[in-house]
Amino acid sequence: MKKEPMANILLAEDEENLHEALKLNLEMEGYSITSAYDGSAALKAIANEYFDLIILDIMLPEVDGISITETVRVNANEVPILILSAKNASADRVLGLKKGADDYLTKPFNLEELLLRVSKLIHKNKKMSVKEAVDDVYEFGNNRIDFKAQEAITWNKDRITLSKKEAMLLKLLIENKGDVVTREKILQVVWGYNVYPTTRTIDNFILNFRKYFEIDSRSPNHFHSVRGVGYKYTP
Repeated sequence: MKKEPMANILLAEDEENLHEALKLNLEMEGYSITSAYDGSAALKAIANEYFDLIILDIMLPEVDGISITETVRVNANEVPILILSAKNASADRVLGLKKGADDYLTKPFNLEELLLRVSKLIHKNKKMSVKEAVDDVYEFGNNRIDFKAQEAITWNKDRITLSKKEAMLLKLLIENKGDVVTREKILQVVWGYNVYPTTRTIDNFILNFRKYFEIDSRSPNHFHSVRGVGYKYTP
């Protein structure tokens, strides 16, 4: 059976020798790597895939690393960003961090230090993805969900069977109750790596939850779509 990668990383670096060396070393650590050699390719990859980390050279052709960082953050994507730069000017470092980068390494850097920073950023991101652990059985508004059995009893006493993905998405939304869960986070937790469900797919799951758990599915109290951002559960 193919082992699932420890994390999915976008490596955006145009210096070919450095790119190949980094890719090889990161793959040896067990990471899955998507390569981009210019800013446009990096933005395209970010739009189509979930990443646990983006490693980004500041001086990329077409679109520079600072602009990419800005675009990622404007789209409410919280993926950790590690910036690489040949520039040692503190102004660039400050600008990168101001625009939303999480960490910064100046070339030439120590490979071991890079791997350590990569590991720390990914670990921190995974820890932050669950706000509050939920028990196997959860009750709200006369609904009762048994995550382990993948079953629920609805407010009007119907007993329903939940698909694995329905149970996983419900659990994720409930763990982050009151907060908007982005489409990227849903992809990571529910769909796994590199499989991008359309927004409509997730919308259909939310419509099902309203049908099951809302007294009036057209005026929902619990399950909300936040246009262009993600989805939210309110107790």
